[in-house]
Amino acid sequence: MSHQPTRREFVTLAAAAGLSRWADAPDGPPAGQESHVGPIVVFQGDSITDTGRNRSITAPNVASALGNGYPLLVAAALLESRPERRLQFFNRGVGGDKVPDLRARWDADTLALKPDVLSVLVGVNDFWHKLSLGYTGTIAEYETGLGSLLDGTRRALPRVRLLVLEPFVLRTGAVDAAWFPEFDERRAAAARVAASVGALFVPLQAEFDKLTARAGPQYWTMDGVHPTPAGHSVIAGRWRDAAGL
Repeated sequence: MSHQPTRREFVTLAAAAGLSRWADAPDGPPAGQESHVGPIVVFQGDSITDTGRNRSITAPNVASALGNGYPLLVAAALLESRPERRLQFFNRGVGGDKVPDLRARWDADTLALKPDVLSVLVGVNDFWHKLSLGYTGTIAEYETGLGSLLDGTRRALPRVRLLVLEPFVLRTGAVDAAWFPEFDERRAAAARVAASVGALFVPLQAEFDKLTARAGPQYWTMDGVHPTPAGHSVIAGRWRDAAGL
């Protein structure tokens, strides 16, 4: 008997096909037209995306403006392998951000850039700040807020390709038993949001859990939250895999 895809599987396959079409579209502008700007890729999120970027530089494809984490690794690999695409990479992650913080700056830091591909990784602070800073946001508020943000983005930019990266932590440093099970429920919420808005969901937690069998959690994250260079390389690899590149 042939397998009939569920709605979530259908949405994920459609999103993946869309990213593949973006990657494999004809190179360069239409005949008779000049263009020095290719597809725009925007990375959004918190400190895991920010990674010390120079926020005073707004131009694309500048190493210091991309930070020293997975956005730089993704951009470097694709700029090297696909120079004919004239890809434009922007990092707009901000350390400490939660979903409400993204919403407050979304128009200027996301929609104004008119991305063809938008990558979002957010959720750790939406829980961590409940433990350390008195934040009171619930799982439902995280899910509703992120869903509303991405749904509005798709309405404003109907052709945008969305990637939702799964929030992840490893049990070391700042991460202890107090994080669970709520953090796992927030990961599930991120997956539901991706399915509901037709985004491609990029799972990361299971990948990192598996890697801890090769090397301990501190090899992949400095404090259970922030990746080491090895950890950023893992994220970059899963990003490229998901995008079909």
